Amino acid sequence: MNTDISVIELQKRIENQENINLIDVRELHEYTEFNLGGRLISLGELPSRIGELEELKNAEIIVHCRSGARSGTAKMFMVQQGFTNVRNLIGGIVDWKSQFGD
Repeated sequence: MNTDISVIELQKRIENQENINLIDVRELHEYTEFNLGGRLISLGELPSRIGELEELKNAEIIVHCRSGARSGTAKMFMVQQGFTNVRNLIGGIVDWKSQFGD
């Protein structure tokens, strides 16, 4: 079973300049206000845009939203579509900001 990821672990991996497949499933206005540099595919658009991620089917993908709820839904959807290594950012942007500020 895929394990989710904490903001601390993600931040360390960003600091280490690892190549991360980060998908932000929030809305555009949320992304514009603050983002972690991920690819914006809102939860509502994910079903129609899932084909864009086909080449990542067996790669690690980290999904995030504001608090972890929408990205949890996105993770379940992606797993149902055959993605094998989807991880949810626990606590989302709310936890990120509480740990690191903005």
